[in-house]
Amino acid sequence: MPTQLTAAEARSGHLARLLGAARTVFGIALGVALPQVCAACREPVVGEGLCAPCWSKLSFIAPPYCARLGIPFPFDPGPGTLSMEAIADPPAYGRARAAVCFDETARVLVHALKYADRLDLAPIMGRWMANAGRELTADADLLVPVPLHWRRQWQRRFNQSALLAEVIAKASGRRVSFAALKRVKATAHQVGLARTERAANVQGAFAVRPDARTELAGRRLVLVDDVLTSGATIEACTRALLRAGAAGVDVLVFARVVAPARVPI
Repeated sequence: MPTQLTAAEARSGHLARLLGAARTVFGIALGVALPQVCAACREPVVGEGLCAPCWSKLSFIAPPYCARLGIPFPFDPGPGTLSMEAIADPPAYGRARAAVCFDETARVLVHALKYADRLDLAPIMGRWMANAGRELTADADLLVPVPLHWRRQWQRRFNQSALLAEVIAKASGRRVSFAALKRVKATAHQVGLARTERAANVQGAFAVRPDARTELAGRRLVLVDDVLTSGATIEACTRALLRAGAAGVDVLVFARVVAPARVPI
């Protein structure tokens, strides 16, 4: 009996080694057939992510930055300092954080995810966002992605903000409320519109579903989107969530537009 068991174990070990070798061969063959490429320029890279030149062009946002808007400062003015933008025109949301500045490389990544079906970019972009927004998710009860109108989502087949929120949820241990916020008005694209036109374009465009009010009431929320430009869309979403009884709303995006550096006050 012990001899038979030993033989069985030997056969099992031999089979495991064969399967391991087969996986290795398959992995090598797959790597040759479908090599990893840079998420931005599509040049071959080792592992996922960006090649060295594209990585060097991406402007990650790190402290010091405005405590309210997350706009980077050229020097450290001390904790809790607000930018001139935050003082002159305070937003409805509490805090905003972004992983990177919206430059050419960031634009390539965002557009590839949204318009070129590069869903493989969502995990790495979402992880960068989760890292940038750790202080926000630590205080949050729920993540809420900015919704698309049903017609646009039907055309695109997915909501990039929801994909990013899903990655952030896994990294932070927070839950996503995918259906709480609804885009009730099909709006024109914001690209090319002036700041006041953007605000008018999204006025009344968002609402909280009646059956989601209980879920949101008294909760601290993190609103998730891909890009923050003028802030009109984020403001409209924030006001809808606050009207529904949310205790507070913070904002986490992949990239934000950053004006030339100015001295904080």
